[in-house]
Amino acid sequence: MGDISSNLETQINNLFLTQIESLAEAIFDFESLGDLINWLNFQSQENPS
Repeated sequence: MGDISSNLETQINNLFLTQIESLAEAIFDFESLGDLINWLNFQSQENPS
């Protein structure tokens, strides 16, 4: 996917361990950066801070 923005990097760094484990599995199905963004948006809706 290439480089990611600092905003996306921050979102990833703020994930809970269970979310990181889920991301580790989901990332193999991503076809674009948009898939990562959608996944992160869904996570933030499920676990608002």
